[in-house]
Amino acid sequence: MSGTARPGLAGRTGTLTSTGIVLAVLAGAVVVGTILTGIEGRNFFSTGNLRDILTATSVLGFIAIGQTLVVLGGSLDLSVPFVASLTGVVAGGVMAGESGRVVPGVLVGIALAALIGLVNGLVVSILKVHGFIATLGMGLVISGYIASTYQGNHGSAPRSFRTIGISFLGPVPVSTLIMLGCALLAIVLLRRTRLGHHLYAVGGNPEVARLSGVRTAVPVIAAHVLCSVLAGFAGLLLLARLSVGNPTIGSQGQYDLMSIAAVVLGGTVLAGGKGNVTGTLAGVAIFAVMDNVMAVMETDPFLRNVVRGVVIVAAVAVYSRRSIGRRPARFERPGVLDAALQEAK
Repeated sequence: MSGTARPGLAGRTGTLTSTGIVLAVLAGAVVVGTILTGIEGRNFFSTGNLRDILTATSVLGFIAIGQTLVVLGGSLDLSVPFVASLTGVVAGGVMAGESGRVVPGVLVGIALAALIGLVNGLVVSILKVHGFIATLGMGLVISGYIASTYQGNHGSAPRSFRTIGISFLGPVPVSTLIMLGCALLAIVLLRRTRLGHHLYAVGGNPEVARLSGVRTAVPVIAAHVLCSVLAGFAGLLLLARLSVGNPTIGSQGQYDLMSIAAVVLGGTVLAGGKGNVTGTLAGVAIFAVMDNVMAVMETDPFLRNVVRGVVIVAAVAVYSRRSIGRRPARFERPGVLDAALQEAK
């Protein structure tokens, strides 16, 4: 048991876990951001600035949570920005500016996103196509459909729906609270349910999971469905903020690459089997703080990407040098992994 990392910020040896590292980096980013914005004559902790930062976390947060699930299962989803765009334009078209059509618009948009996720999951798990290729192909299909069907903004969100994107509870946007609620549900799913345990097991070693009695296709399909549904939530939030469905808003935001970057920055292993949603949220927050500070300093947009890239590479380098085991911490205690896998039998 000595030297074994336990869940939380540090193991028994006092060594920081990946989550502890990213939270420490977030704290450092806040300190540096406070200093730099102070030099510019701004207050980092002003209500307006905090609202800007939290607002920036909402859309990327939804998508990054879903991306975490598929990455933990050993897959990947590059179709998320196009799912968000398609959900927005379809839901906006159904709503057509009428409050009475909000519920049908939301249901149709989310159902479409879930269907796309189901197809992705089936292709990955049944046809054995790598998630990178399967979702890249799906993204191209959706992109082509959007480009040929919608020549500009489409549909309209009624005022009752737009309030979701502009409402606040104190300094906290309502959209951020909804995103955090989804994050909490994802954490419970991963920590407390059989599906979550199986997702970790399949991501860690699919062959061992299969031989242990786990139906490996189920958690992968479920992860892709949930990822697309969360991307659909992001698309609905963008619809609420813009009041119209924008067919290119997802690709403009680079949410596929940024969500993967947040997942990696949060300490989730791209090969699958190790990571958590908490680290991903910290990664999203780091990017939000960085973007906010660079916006205050009027940094060149190209330089912003350079800074993001350096931070991502540095984070991965730190994680790789620590030689963290592939299995999640709660499975490292003797007998726990065996007990979890027994649930499948």
